[in-house]
Amino acid sequence: MSIEKSARITVRVQPNAKRNEIVRLEDNVLYLRIAAPPVKGKANAALLAFLSDILGVSKSHLSIEKGATSRMKAIAVEGLTQKEVIASLDSLC
Repeated sequence: MSIEKSARITVRVQPNAKRNEIVRLEDNVLYLRIAAPPVKGKANAALLAFLSDILGVSKSHLSIEKGATSRMKAIAVEGLTQKEVIASLDSLC
């Protein structure tokens, strides 16, 4: 019997930035800048690709649960525990 690892993170995204970067982690909200424009899902795709890189999971393990058209998003992360995600983000901030 295997226990699936999963986590949820809240992200505040600023699209159309000069480059993809982490701004800060504050009150369990990850603030990011994403270079892609918020047109036709480009910023969401870039967000998932960026999170995939920084968390070390494949893009298929990430999904936007809430806020697909908002700056505030709830992201589901499969394959990592909540503690692993927070520790990884803390080390990058």
